[in-house]
Amino acid sequence: MATYVQLGDVRTWYDEHGEGAPLVLMHGGLVDSRFYEPNLGPLAEQFHVYTPERRGHGHTPDVPGPITYELMADDTIAFLEAVVGEPADLVGHSDGAFVAMLVAMRRPELVKRLVLISGGFNKEGEAAPEAEWDVDQISAFLGPAYGEVSPDGVEHFRVVVTKIGEMAAREPNLKAADLAAVTQRTLVMFSDDDLVTMRHAVEMYEALPRAELAVVPGTSHFLTQEKPALVNALVLDFLMKEPVRTVAAIRRAQDPQAG
Repeated sequence: MATYVQLGDVRTWYDEHGEGAPLVLMHGGLVDSRFYEPNLGPLAEQFHVYTPERRGHGHTPDVPGPITYELMADDTIAFLEAVVGEPADLVGHSDGAFVAMLVAMRRPELVKRLVLISGGFNKEGEAAPEAEWDVDQISAFLGPAYGEVSPDGVEHFRVVVTKIGEMAAREPNLKAADLAAVTQRTLVMFSDDDLVTMRHAVEMYEALPRAELAVVPGTSHFLTQEKPALVNALVLDFLMKEPVRTVAAIRRAQDPQAG
């Protein structure tokens, strides 16, 4: 049942679905948990799924000041501690993926496994670095959906878009070497026509100590909606099965925690 929880100065909205081990779905930037509609049902058949919405997104009202990845990681840590109460699997898309990775780096005891979908780690990996952050265009595209659920009203969406744009102008800015701090088994998933380059996707996969890589063909940054059955199958295979003992391992041959 959907409800709110007060986490510091953020009145965070979330819903719960299904039963089983906890799984937290973390939506992308400027959208909300409804983005996962094609994925929620299959995941909730196997897990107790939480769908929190971050500050200034969806049903969760904005608060004064900037929106940054660090602040959203703080909010997520508070949610895991106050609501989930035990280590959980995190599945994040886009901004949600990067926030999930920050949480895993800062509080590894709260995170069992990671699924990072279409979320890079450094701006240098952007596939279209020259693209303009057009507040008018973004507001026209995503504003109506925001207005359907936000307690701040549709007019406030331009404020949130501006805040996210200011964040996106500087972040993410991790180095590949920083990713060594992610100790959890991690599924890195991108489309073959994503907002980051394929080179960046591979660099991320190679930098994460316990990573597995999936590239969903014929999709874009919206792969979870464009090919939900395939995305769901890959996510569930990763979360519900132990790593197989591979015949000719090279990269994982020295990993004592691999299957």
